[in-house]
Parts: sequence; structure tokens; C-alpha cells
Amino acid sequence: MKKIEVFDPSLCCSTGVCGVDIDQALVTFAADVDWAKQNGAHIERYNLAQQPQTFADNATVRGFLQRSGQDALPLILVDGEVALAGRYPKRAELALWIGIDQPADAAKPTTGGCGSGPRGCC
Repeated sequence: MKKIEVFDPSLCCSTGVCGVDIDQALVTFAADVDWAKQNGAHIERYNLAQQPQTFADNATVRGFLQRSGQDALPLILVDGEVALAGRYPKRAELALWIGIDQPADAAKPTTGGCGSGPRGCC
């Protein structure tokens, strides 16, 4: 199975799901990571505030940060190659990368956000 590495921006904790003002994208992504791990995925997350040396030690990540800066995080690597940057992957993307089927209800569009309209993405 492929290895997914998530290089998070500076977060208050390992998942960013704490405190009083929680970003819903982090909550959704944390749930998707748990789901993927339960389905056998190997996912590692690194927090810039807590593990800066890990960012510096990885040539791909270091080059990305030099070109784009930390505001462009998160950066997602799949088997060491850049798969996504600037946003967290959706469950369908995680499923594709790790090669598993996702439940039918997970593929349904969400309401109230990008991709929720009748024609897809805004």
C-alpha cells in the first residue's frame, strides 16, 4: 500500500482539532484520515510548528517551501511525490491514492460548499 505524508502548516496540535475555533476542514480531514487508516492506509502527518526538522530533512518539502512558502501548506506526498498542495484531500482522493473503494455515501456531494451545485465545482 502507498505511503501518504501530510505536511501541515503550523497547528496547535497534531491534528489541529482542538481549541475553541476549530477549522471544519481539519475536522473533516481528521475523520477521513481515521477512515483511511481503518482501511489499511499508511498516513503520517507532520506539523510545521512541532516537527520543523522533518520539513527541512525532506528535499521535496524543503524545495516546495522555498518556492511557495508556508502559506501554501498543506503539502501531501504519495510515495514521496507531490500529490496535492494548498488544501486537504477529500476522502475520494485518499481512497484513490491508497487503492481502496470508498462507501457509496462518501461519494455523494456535500452541501454548502464548492462542488455542491448541480454542475459541480464553482
